[in-house]
Amino acid sequence: MAERKLLVLFGSQTGTAQDTAERIGREAKRRRFHCRVEALDSYPVAQLIQELLVVFVCATTGQGDPPDNMKNFWRFIFRKNLPPASLCQMDYAVLGLGDSSYPKFNFVAKKLHKRLQQLGASPILPVALGDDQHDLGPDAVVDPWLLDLWGRILPLYPLPPGLGIIGPDVLLPSKFTLHFLEERPRGCGGDQSRQEAARQPPSELHPFAAQVVSNLRVTAESHFQDVRLIEFDVTGSGIEYSAGDVLMIQPRNAPEDVQQFCQLLRLDPGRCFVLKPSEPGTPLPAHLPQPCTIQHLVACYLDISCVPRRSFFELLAWFSPSELEREKLQEFSSAQGQEELYGYCNRPRRSTLEVLCDFPHTTCAVPLDYLLDLIPRIQPRAFSIASSMLALPNRLQILLAVVQYKTRLSKPRRGLCSTWLASLSPQQGDVRVPLWVKRGGMKFPAEPDTPIIMIGPGTGVAPFRAAIQERVAHGRKGNYLFFGCRQKSKDFYCGAEWQELVKSGHLTLFTAFSRDQEEKIYVQHRIRENKGLVWDLLSRGNAHIYLAGNAKQMPAAVADALKSVFQFEGDLSPSEAEEYLTALERSHRFQMETWS
Repeated sequence: MAERKLLVLFGSQTGTAQDTAERIGREAKRRRFHCRVEALDSYPVAQLIQELLVVFVCATTGQGDPPDNMKNFWRFIFRKNLPPASLCQMDYAVLGLGDSSYPKFNFVAKKLHKRLQQLGASPILPVALGDDQHDLGPDAVVDPWLLDLWGRILPLYPLPPGLGIIGPDVLLPSKFTLHFLEERPRGCGGDQSRQEAARQPPSELHPFAAQVVSNLRVTAESHFQDVRLIEFDVTGSGIEYSAGDVLMIQPRNAPEDVQQFCQLLRLDPGRCFVLKPSEPGTPLPAHLPQPCTIQHLVACYLDISCVPRRSFFELLAWFSPSELEREKLQEFSSAQGQEELYGYCNRPRRSTLEVLCDFPHTTCAVPLDYLLDLIPRIQPRAFSIASSMLALPNRLQILLAVVQYKTRLSKPRRGLCSTWLASLSPQQGDVRVPLWVKRGGMKFPAEPDTPIIMIGPGTGVAPFRAAIQERVAHGRKGNYLFFGCRQKSKDFYCGAEWQELVKSGHLTLFTAFSRDQEEKIYVQHRIRENKGLVWDLLSRGNAHIYLAGNAKQMPAAVADALKSVFQFEGDLSPSEAEEYLTALERSHRFQMETWS
């Protein structure tokens, strides 16, 4: 009989794909499989040729890009020199998680499914495409797909003789156990010394604790949106970056939330523990120091501010001594209760901490060993770097929109990272933020005479501020910026800076202040108005176009404006204009960086 091993590999940006992969892992264990669940880039990819049964769970980010934790795998799997039969012994299934409001819906899953077949692997099922836009979210596709998956896998890998499926009335063991230490050893607290961190190049596992130098609001006090220009001192970090690179920041929970969580679960924040895996071979969480305090676990690791997923309610129900609370939790975790869960949790953006407050009898009964199964890790946040090392040596700046909005809940919803960063003041003393830099997707031309057209409404202007500073430092002109915001007097970020560069001849600036007149004007309107210049720069000057900002309607509106330029000025048909834009993308003369 074939060995009953299942490998579940995920590529996840926000944690949804990881949560789904772990759900598949739990279901596999109930079916008596030896199952490993790993991020694609944590898995030694050369071993893939030995795997017999693999499930891939992949999100698609931005404009059809793979998540950060599968980028190395993505590059490897598309190598042209891989033999066409290299995965011929593998049975596999691909589950995609995406958002159909984006043009490249589930692009990564579709492309991976096709590539695995090219390499000789056998699909157990057609690729499944989960959609955030569905009323019930991705589960509308995931639930029936999983039933189908097990229906196909079990005949190929039958249960061992005499053993049945472990029923839903049995609680699976926790992934880890917490062993509390009687005495607090030296260095227990989780805050790695700066000297130790400084020996490592800054990375997700070894971030650099950078000092906050300034934190300036760049919108008018009367403006609804609080946007900050924050500057960090990275002296001695070894950090180097170029225009287009991205700053990664590891946020932490608010002190009052940490205190409330510890009170609800009756935890002593000062207690020190070590983690041990329940099953041999299970790797310990790489981002959690050993030994560690409860304070560090709750403040820096557990994402108590995130909107909990269905799996949270499913596990929480197990621990409830209250029949009333348990019934409600079971309803929220059932397939039939997903609409009600959406109304309770997702629509109002209710946090994990708020849910725990709503189920007090259950919360104080949660075994500590299950905390890491129940609550995901705080994900690092990405920000386009808004400065150049050539203009500001040893410094790094970001342009940050503070996330705050109302739902039907009385307390406003606040972004974890942006609220924390906005609260930091250099006047408080030595204020530090754990950070590192990763290479960005945008690459600016090395040739000094190549003009660049930058389209950056709102905080989308951040990477272009870095590019302009870099190019000005090299004495390069030919910088064209289309900037859009609501009102010149309220949210014209870095306006005085742009005007100085216009005066010195280093910048040509086009602004669209959408609310400064009766009819709304956006960057796409300015592109159409300046179609002659845009076409001339592209057709004669070999210009590159860059677009950054909100991923919803703006990229499609800008693409339509560019195609209309190609038609009017280049005398191209609609299909030729479409092809011309695609050719610019293929040759990296049209690059986008968008976020939701």
